[in-house]
Amino acid sequence: PGKRSVGRYDVPAGIAAFPSCLVAEAVGQLAAWVSMEHIAFRGRPVAALATETRFHGDVTPGDTLTLTVDIESCDDDAVAYSGHAEVRGSKVIELVHCLGPMLPVAEFDAPEALAARLELLRGRGAAPGAFRGVTPPRVVKTLGQTGRSASAVLRVPESAPFFGDHFPRRPVFPATLLLDSQIGLALDLSRVATHWPAGSKPVPARITHDKMRSFIPPGATLEMDAELSTTGADSATIKLAARLDGKTAATARLDVIARTQS
Repeated sequence: PGKRSVGRYDVPAGIAAFPSCLVAEAVGQLAAWVSMEHIAFRGRPVAALATETRFHGDVTPGDTLTLTVDIESCDDDAVAYSGHAEVRGSKVIELVHCLGPMLPVAEFDAPEALAARLELLRGRGAAPGAFRGVTPPRVVKTLGQTGRSASAVLRVPESAPFFGDHFPRRPVFPATLLLDSQIGLALDLSRVATHWPAGSKPVPARITHDKMRSFIPPGATLEMDAELSTTGADSATIKLAARLDGKTAATARLDVIARTQS
């Protein structure tokens, strides 16, 4: 308790896709359960800083995730943790040295409902098939320089099923869904770079310096930027940023590598 936890998540077979960012979300949620119980549900962690996220493989509908988190420190102020997810014994994602500040739980959820949910997860588990996929937010590309930079506008929906969990008392657009859109913009940018080896495609390898700076409410409009920083024979680093009302809301760096296409 308060130190380590292992969980299992069965990805529904009937959904269209399960992006790597949702795998990271699953790891982060497991860490949240451990930390909230540790402080008797007085607070709940919110996404703030991830030193590094490593992408090792894809997850497909029907896979079973084995989730593991190790809590480095936890108190009423913040939780620090690392974790990973595996499919059939192989790591698909790693989260290294993440930090989530604790905010008063009553602002977001009913403490008694969270405690009851944890007991369910520890017992027979949640009913399978409740997750039916996420409709990607609307992203409209704007300015950019081919092969060097790209910009887009992301429009957060006014309502969506995930707001029921994130969070019941204060709906917030999940940072992982923003990051998924940012990665998509970055990959579109990197695909038109000319240095990729023949027969390969760019794929995410790791994210560093991932920092959320503000909450994103329903209906918000975000400006996203991706800028090619460095390139190699089969790699690239892309700076990511998102702005809300003219202020920086999120920043990260994405390392992209070449993968041979099957």
